[in-house]
Amino acid sequence: MKRVEKKAWPEWFAKVLDGSKTYDLRLNDFEIQEGDTLVLKEWDPKTKQYTGREIEKTVGSVGKFTSKDLEKWWPRDDIGKYGLQVISLK
Repeated sequence: MKRVEKKAWPEWFAKVLDGSKTYDLRLNDFEIQEGDTLVLKEWDPKTKQYTGREIEKTVGSVGKFTSKDLEKWWPRDDIGKYGLQVISLK
């Protein structure tokens, strides 16, 4: 198991902190797997500095997909028109 550190904008950090956000959507440009620890470090985009607040969460299920995968499920025009959403299940 490993620790992975990532920036989190204040609005999203606050939702993880209060428990209302139980997922994380990230670009798949790093390795992470179930059981790893995700360390979210609050980042202020206005000051371009970390605030000093951090949250550690154990990683559950990880789903990875590419744009080619998406186009199997939905037409490209529909993805462009409507966008995507992530739904957290409790």
